[in-house]
Amino acid sequence: MCTAIITPKKLSGTITAPPSKSELHRAIICAAMAEGPSEINNVSLSNDVLATLKAVKALGASVMFAENKLMINGSSAFKGNKVEIDCDESGSTLRFLIPIVASFGIDATFRGKEGLAKRPLGPYLDTLPEHGVNINFNNRFPLNLSGCLKEGRFAVPGDISSQFISGLLFALPRLSHDSEIYISSPLESSNYVDLTIGILSHFGIEIIKKENTFFIPGKQTFKAATYNVGGDWSSASFFAVAGALGDTVHINGLSVDSLQGDKAILKVLEKYGINYNFSGDMLSVYPSEINPTDIYSAQIPDLVPILSVLAAKANGPSKIWGASRLKYKESNRLKAIFQYLKVFGADLEETDDGFIINGKSEFSKCALKGCNDHRIVMAMAIAATVAAGKVSISDAQAIHKSYPNFFEDFIKLGGIVNVISLD
Repeated sequence: MCTAIITPKKLSGTITAPPSKSELHRAIICAAMAEGPSEINNVSLSNDVLATLKAVKALGASVMFAENKLMINGSSAFKGNKVEIDCDESGSTLRFLIPIVASFGIDATFRGKEGLAKRPLGPYLDTLPEHGVNINFNNRFPLNLSGCLKEGRFAVPGDISSQFISGLLFALPRLSHDSEIYISSPLESSNYVDLTIGILSHFGIEIIKKENTFFIPGKQTFKAATYNVGGDWSSASFFAVAGALGDTVHINGLSVDSLQGDKAILKVLEKYGINYNFSGDMLSVYPSEINPTDIYSAQIPDLVPILSVLAAKANGPSKIWGASRLKYKESNRLKAIFQYLKVFGADLEETDDGFIINGKSEFSKCALKGCNDHRIVMAMAIAATVAAGKVSISDAQAIHKSYPNFFEDFIKLGGIVNVISLD
């Protein structure tokens, strides 16, 4: 356990965005399902990525890592009859691999941290038994899986997590016959599904998307490939907001053509009236007067913790809504955001699916609970740069889930932080 003690100081300077965790999960899995060697470039080993790497190794893939590069050979993967997989705290690892492992008819035992067991798995529990898969799970690990996934029509809700859809998109192409995924409620975080389809295409898999249905031809084969991971827009958003609150911040390594959903931070910055420039692969964000605005967040839930900080500094009331799914992340993020903004001294009220934040907040010296949630800790840290006094944040180690070098980059930009281990 760690606590970060931050002395307020506005951030400025240049950093490079870390590699996209979302792209890495997907590229690793595709490479493990392909015959022959694949190369993945621009790699950072966050805890979630390590969970997926350990999982594909347990499934028989050959994995080598050196100089920010992964070499993965899937020729010997998915050959066994039984496997045990530790997903740690990674929802992507668990939700992607359940249908994939089932498609090979492998008996599996999934394990993970207690918090991961509390995150929803209902779409699989409801749907997979209809297609030949037995799942034994009582909201605590282990989760035991047996049987063999059969092709067909899958009805999946779109408003719980897009990861269930992505998991099926990985698994169904290799089955003997065609399949179809019908999205039975509005699809939220749809850009993450688009990202999955884009990376599947890179590894030779065809998915046909028509309105609320995905058609998946059967008998497809994953092809080994070289994949270059893009910079992570989700992580970059924290320091983009730091630029608006402080002095100019430049973030290298981003692509305006990225399929990552959180590239939407650019449109959100515009709505808040933030001055920025994007040139080449660099996003530059300048100190700005922050306009109040309303943000519908169903497609960008991971941005809500840091956008709530912007809203608290706006020149009037802002509304953030469409964020119900944040109740089921690493923490109940809606509750965590409300509590930390209140402790900071912000004026806000809760709604069923978000907040109304009245802005013009002066953040006070305080002690905050990080809720063992990486995005909560990082949002708090950015808010602390413009507080009236020192801010302590518990559970600072949570950053390792997605952005292990967060505090190193924070310091590169002139931030003052002392991370104390309490172990």
